[in-house]
Amino acid sequence: QVQLVESGGGLVQPGGFLRLSCTASGFTFTKWPMTWYRQSPGKERELVAGITVGGDSTNYADSVKDRFIISRDNAKNTVYLQMNRLKPEDTAVYYCNAAGSIWGPFTFSSWGQGTQVTVSS
Repeated sequence: QVQLVESGGGLVQPGGFLRLSCTASGFTFTKWPMTWYRQSPGKERELVAGITVGGDSTNYADSVKDRFIISRDNAKNTVYLQMNRLKPEDTAVYYCNAAGSIWGPFTFSSWGQGTQVTVSS
């Protein structure tokens, strides 16, 4: 079955950085664009970033453009999210998923546990 395991979250001060990882199994990783989503309390899950299979094209939400970088290692079935210059509004649980394109929609209804990112002084 599909498994998505996110890690790398934590508590960081505004202006700091984190690198999230998501390791996937149970599907052919190299056939799918991959995406990162996030969800904060009281809000809907939103697309943060997407990357093509070959990593040659990416997409970012306006709110994270020029601060976050998505990448992937197909040999390790892993997608990453480098998060720089973090802001309090980036506080959320972050999830990864395969997607039909770098703009979504997400593919698998079964999400991982996510990784909590808290940006606070």
